[in-house]
Amino acid sequence: MEPFTVQHGIVMPLNRINVNTDDIIPAKYLTTVSRTGYAHALFMNWRYLGNTMQPNAEFELNMPRYQGATILLAGDNFGCGSSREHAPWALYEHGFRTIIAPGFADIFYNNCLNVGLLPVQLDGETVQSLFEHVQATEAYALTVNLAEQTVTTPAGQSLHFEIDPFRKDGLLQGLDAVGRTLQQEEKIAAYENQRRVATPWLFASNTPQKVLLPK
Repeated sequence: MEPFTVQHGIVMPLNRINVNTDDIIPAKYLTTVSRTGYAHALFMNWRYLGNTMQPNAEFELNMPRYQGATILLAGDNFGCGSSREHAPWALYEHGFRTIIAPGFADIFYNNCLNVGLLPVQLDGETVQSLFEHVQATEAYALTVNLAEQTVTTPAGQSLHFEIDPFRKDGLLQGLDAVGRTLQQEEKIAAYENQRRVATPWLFASNTPQKVLLPK
């Protein structure tokens, strides 16, 4: 997982509440468990017109002013609905690295952290103010500093956000659950070796033994 330290990026607004994971990526794209191959399906039902692949010019993701955006500004309860991991995968693959919203669905929030996508929760009034600035200013950009837990506006205003210290450390180091486990590889190997000595029968061959039945 790529470490997250400081990010400076253009903001794309999605001023809608209760955006669920099916809105983020429709269920028909959940046929694989690979983490890649979903960027084209991000916000599919809003991004294209009807059943065609013709871009919807009125959807923010297709607007020229938001091309290259790496920070998504969203409404409350973002990521509700099913617990599909494909939603943060699609957002990350498209290029988003931070999502700012007044609130997130719990499972979606944790799934984001597991793939290196930073969910930043700010109060509703602050988010609404950011929406107004983004819509009024071309190429509006923010700076997100994870170590300091701040979002800094172009005017220099510093907005503080909370994050669990353990999850923060994982993002800073670029460690997901597998990465954290591999940090203990030597201890795990030492434990397994000790177990082989103390309980050798647990590691005996699993080859079935011939059983003699009474005649």
